[in-house]
Amino acid sequence: MAVLKIERFGGLAGFGLPGSHVASRGEIRAADLSAPDQQAVEALFERYGKSKKGGRESLARDDFRYRISRTVDGREQTIEVPELEVPAALVQCVKDELI
Repeated sequence: MAVLKIERFGGLAGFGLPGSHVASRGEIRAADLSAPDQQAVEALFERYGKSKKGGRESLARDDFRYRISRTVDGREQTIEVPELEVPAALVQCVKDELI
């Protein structure tokens, strides 16, 4: 089962963007998620994996976004998702660190 790598970026202070001194990231195995959370993650990859805008079309300027990556069949897949759509289990595994 895939490992999901999650990064939070954006917001008022631009966390996680170039020049930022704070990185917000985490990892979780997809197998450790509940069945509803696994389905929600799959739905996000279905929706945002095909979007060329990567989920940016409906964001307010200061909203957080989440970059979620996984490797499936040897290929890395990455999506960017508005914070409100990210399952709580993924949000909770993200920790802030000074860089």
